[in-house]
Amino acid sequence: MSAPLRIGNCSGFYGDRLSAMREMLEGGELDVLTGDYLAELTMLLLWRARAKDPAKGFAGTFLRQLEECLGTAVERQVKIVVNAGGLNPDGCADAVAALADRLGLTVRVAAVSGDDVLDQVASLEPAPPRPPVTANAYLGGWGITAALQRGADVVVTGRTTDAALVSGPAAWHHGWARDDWNRLAGAVAAGHVLECGAHATGGNYAFFGEVPGLAHVGFPLAELAEDGSSVITKHAGTGGLVSRGTVTAQLLYEIAEPAYLGPDVTTHFDSVVLDDDGPDRVRLSGVVGSPPPPTAKVSCNYLGGFRNSVTFVLTGLDIEAKAAAVQDALQPTACDVRWDLVRTDHADADTEETASALLRCSVRDPQPAPVGRAFSSAAVELALASYPGFSVTAPPSEGSPYGVFWPAYIAAPTSRVRHADGEVELVEPTEGQPVPPSPEAAAESTPTSRPSEAGPTRRAPLGTLFGARSGDKGGNANVGVWARDDAAYRWLAAELTVERIRQLLPETRDLPVRRYELPRLRAVNVVVEGLLGEGVAASTRFDPQAKGLGEWLRCRVVDLPEHLFTDR
Repeated sequence: MSAPLRIGNCSGFYGDRLSAMREMLEGGELDVLTGDYLAELTMLLLWRARAKDPAKGFAGTFLRQLEECLGTAVERQVKIVVNAGGLNPDGCADAVAALADRLGLTVRVAAVSGDDVLDQVASLEPAPPRPPVTANAYLGGWGITAALQRGADVVVTGRTTDAALVSGPAAWHHGWARDDWNRLAGAVAAGHVLECGAHATGGNYAFFGEVPGLAHVGFPLAELAEDGSSVITKHAGTGGLVSRGTVTAQLLYEIAEPAYLGPDVTTHFDSVVLDDDGPDRVRLSGVVGSPPPPTAKVSCNYLGGFRNSVTFVLTGLDIEAKAAAVQDALQPTACDVRWDLVRTDHADADTEETASALLRCSVRDPQPAPVGRAFSSAAVELALASYPGFSVTAPPSEGSPYGVFWPAYIAAPTSRVRHADGEVELVEPTEGQPVPPSPEAAAESTPTSRPSEAGPTRRAPLGTLFGARSGDKGGNANVGVWARDDAAYRWLAAELTVERIRQLLPETRDLPVRRYELPRLRAVNVVVEGLLGEGVAASTRFDPQAKGLGEWLRCRVVDLPEHLFTDR
């Protein structure tokens, strides 16, 4: 029986804490250190970088981290596995090898690619409405496993799934087979917890007042056992908190159905069991896995057009009349115009800022002219000819191009592994099968029949008792809401119906809403389709990634049973 794999994370996104790699390598024992640098928006940013310089297209900050840390990783025999390769994994691997040579280090660097399917656009389902500039299929972890089996010290990948950075090393370390579904699913669940870095150690946590050292939380790691179970923890002495709550929050982040589809395994999140295992230690077990689907998800980006915006400050009296005056005078010719009046003002305010509201005009168009100087100049020309107290938050600018994220599917591609000696190995995908329902899935529309407990109630924000975390998946948003005890969960599962969600979040009233119960996590997950329009890169919504959606829901005042307070 192999010893647990001690695997950590040092990056949750492109732009995360630069010092995290050093902190994780020096802070305690590790076997593997991972880094997640890619998101749907990141692929578009990397495309722009590569368009300026064909040698780019990967996460440059990864090399800055390695400049300081590669020697430490070699000395401590820690494998590094990252998806920093982005659109150019071979180029990134070459840059790592060159860095190692310059530092006088012997390092075997492998690159995993095969995700770029731009030449297979005709096979995408559904087909994007415009030719994409990027199209990358989500690869699984078996290419990473193959690289580690051949002795790689650093593995650089393109667009793998985030969790593959954990499941690939776990399969290598423990010698798992392709059909060890439950073990692979356990690794994917652990990988999902680790992938967003400090999210699992108290970052962005609903009950953040309970998190010690929030100013500089440590990054998470997992002790991954041979049977696929794991303990989520962090290095001793670092800031932050690992608890059932922080782990639950991250398990719910950016998921939809409890059957979580991946290229190596379908992970049934409603089977996950969490148990306390000591201070800052949470055991994750019982995860059920089944074969993956026959197709792979593809992250496409195409150029949607051009956009611009201007925000007017409206101060004092007659806010709505002032807003109407601006809208009457400024009539953009762009094909997509959105006005948002944000009422941040207060009556009889004792500061000018709290007496002011914001009026934002956002414009989009396939062509640059309607959102460029014509729009900006028209806004500026109102400065002396409109409402009293006219001002804007920043000078209007020229329009800028924006991209649109388009999810599609394709037959699962083959991974290409370029080993340190230059030999190329092709790793075929796992054969997919139709996805079975989750073990305890209770998909919308009606919740499990449980009447809310009768008795006295207290008007209070939902978040007084319940946590939430929300995020984006293309144009959709999810918000996972969880309870801290069984009694509170029974109330939550009965209360949080689709209709109740639409009452509490009026923006969702005309949109498809799906809900799923995850009783083992004491959670309800809600998916709102189309809330974010065409995705973060194209969205003009105030919160384009739905990161605050859960906190908005938590602040809504509801009638909470009094006994839920007294039983705590």
